[in-house]
Amino acid sequence: MTRRYALAGAIALGVVIVDLVTKRYAALNFKGNPVEVIPGFLEFTYVENPGGAFGSFPGGGTVIAVAAIVVTIGVLFALSRQRTTLEIVALGLVLGGAIGNLIDRFARGEGIIDGSVIDWVNLWFIPTFNVADASVTIAVALLLIDAWRTRSN
Repeated sequence: MTRRYALAGAIALGVVIVDLVTKRYAALNFKGNPVEVIPGFLEFTYVENPGGAFGSFPGGGTVIAVAAIVVTIGVLFALSRQRTTLEIVALGLVLGGAIGNLIDRFARGEGIIDGSVIDWVNLWFIPTFNVADASVTIAVALLLIDAWRTRSN
C-alpha cells in the first residue's frame, strides 16, 4: 500500500510543480502577449478561467473546487485498494491535476476557493488549458486503456 501512495504522490507532486511553474511563466510572459508556436494550430497565451476544464461551466469555480476536493479524497481512498501500476499512475495524474487547479482556486480568488485558474495552452480545436487539465485528460485515457487491457485478459 505504501508503494501505491508513494508512486501516486510522486507523480502528483511532479504534475503540481510543472503546473505551477508553467502557469507562473505564462503569467509573466504571455499575458497580453500570446506567442504563436505553430501558426493556426498552437499558441501560448494567458487566460484566467473562472470555470471548469477547457472552459466548461463558466463561473462555477467554487462548485468545481469542491468537486476537486471530493475527487482528491476519492483518489486517496482508491489508492488504498490493490491497483495495477497503470491505474496508480493515472490516479497520481488525477491527484496532481486536481491539486494544481485547486491551488489556483485557493490562491487567486477573493473568497476561499473561488479563484480563477490560469490556462495557457491554446490548440485550435479545443479551448485553452493548462498542465493540470492535460494531466487529468491523460489519466482518463490511461484508465480506459487499463480497463480495456484488464477486460481483454
